Amino acid sequence: MGPMNWLGVVAAALVAAGIVLALRRGTSPVAALAGMLLSAAMLGHALARIGPDKLAVKPWLYFMQSGGLALAFVIPALWISQSRTGTPRAETVKDSGAFLLAYLAMGGVFFLLG
Repeated sequence: MGPMNWLGVVAAALVAAGIVLALRRGTSPVAALAGMLLSAAMLGHALARIGPDKLAVKPWLYFMQSGGLALAFVIPALWISQSRTGTPRAETVKDSGAFLLAYLAMGGVFFLLG
C-alpha cells in the first residue's frame, strides 16, 4: 500500500463539492463539503491500496475507481432515496449526472496530483 495523498483528498473534496454546489443549487455547502471529504478520503484510501506503481502504469484506474464509486453506490442510493420521496425523475437524473461528474473530477484531481 502506498501513502495516502492527503493533499489530493482535500483538493478532490473541494472540487467535487464545488461541482455539486454549482450544478445542484440549494445544496448545503457544509453538507456537500462534508460528504465529499468523506468520499475523497475513501477514494484516496482505495488508490493508496492500489499503489503508485500500478497507478503509474494504469492511469485509467483513477477514473475507474472514482466513477465506479458513483455508479455502483452513490447513484443507486440516490435513486432509491429519491424514488421514496417522490422526487421527479428529471431531478434524479440531474442529480445523478452531477454526482457522476463530481466523482470523476475527484479521480482527475488524484490523477493530476498523483
